[in-house]
Amino acid sequence: MRLADRKVLPGQGTLAYHLLALTAVCGEFPAGLIGRLPGSVSYKSTVIWMLKKEKLLRTYYQDGLRGYRLGRRAKRLLLEEEPGRFDFHLTGKGDTNMLKSEVQRRLRLHRIAGSYVAMGNAGVAVFRDEKPHVFAEGEARAPCPEGAAFYSSREVKEMGIDTVKIRSSRMTGVLLAPSGVFLVYNGGPCGAKWDYRAEQRAQTFLKMVLCCQRFPGRYGGMEVSGLLFGDGLEPFYSILTDGDSQTRCFFLLDGNYGHFYYLTNDHRGDVLLRLLCDTGRKAELDRILMQGLCEKDEGFVVENDAMDENGNPVLFGYFLDIPRINRFCTALQLQDRRGTIICFDFQKEALACFCSGQVELSAISFEKFERRFFP
Repeated sequence: MRLADRKVLPGQGTLAYHLLALTAVCGEFPAGLIGRLPGSVSYKSTVIWMLKKEKLLRTYYQDGLRGYRLGRRAKRLLLEEEPGRFDFHLTGKGDTNMLKSEVQRRLRLHRIAGSYVAMGNAGVAVFRDEKPHVFAEGEARAPCPEGAAFYSSREVKEMGIDTVKIRSSRMTGVLLAPSGVFLVYNGGPCGAKWDYRAEQRAQTFLKMVLCCQRFPGRYGGMEVSGLLFGDGLEPFYSILTDGDSQTRCFFLLDGNYGHFYYLTNDHRGDVLLRLLCDTGRKAELDRILMQGLCEKDEGFVVENDAMDENGNPVLFGYFLDIPRINRFCTALQLQDRRGTIICFDFQKEALACFCSGQVELSAISFEKFERRFFP
């Protein structure tokens, strides 16, 4: 039976449904992200062909950008069958419903889509019926998510007039996880463009709302951290070396953020995002890395996670924490000391280009790590 003869959507758990659902919450799903979805290339091509044939999905190509948008029938079925999941995205005047053709607005939808895909691949709740409506106006007592949950920037703005303070922020959303609160950004291949004051306001506002007012039991006393996705490791290197030139990254290095993690837009980034959200697995990895090392020295002149046998500081740098790595390397230079950064093998080259000869890089196999922690 053809989908056109059915009155229901493709079944949940199928790639066809997953692609339609992601397109609904993102507004426009970039064609280049198809490779991040599960399944072989030929299978995904067949699914897209079928969805387009049945007029559930359509290609939108303009100004060199290719993406997928919902067909009218798909939109109607999603609203009829799962209003709790899709009403917010497919009604009203939001960008996911009133789609635009301007390049910059489409690029923003594409960056948000990249964040959604990474979160979904890491097991983070992204759909409205999977998580409490933390930011909905009048829901100050909404429970904290039990696991990790991602809220798009538009969902954050449900709070109403107060969110005018963060209107210019480039964040794609907020991740709430057992490990903390993270403002999420996606720079794609070119790196993010920062508005210093807007990003400071966003950090301060969300710390007040989430850490002080709504969930002090879980996040009280914590700092809001940052999480930046990028294509490859070149943007990470540029942030550490270009200063306040093209990337406008100086606020990441001047103490505004204690932690701002960089993850790649690929499978390795998805796995590390899963690790970032899982305090138990992270603690286990740190325990393994501590073998042969001494406990951290809280009062040492250089920030550290451990000390080696020679009394030199060791930093666990596998999350590519931008300000922390910068502080570590700068302190070693100022103190004329040596130290070690432990990272994954695929991160070593980018770090080697930034770190001076005073820093030794110790690489661990990402393949072996994944096989052990996420079999």
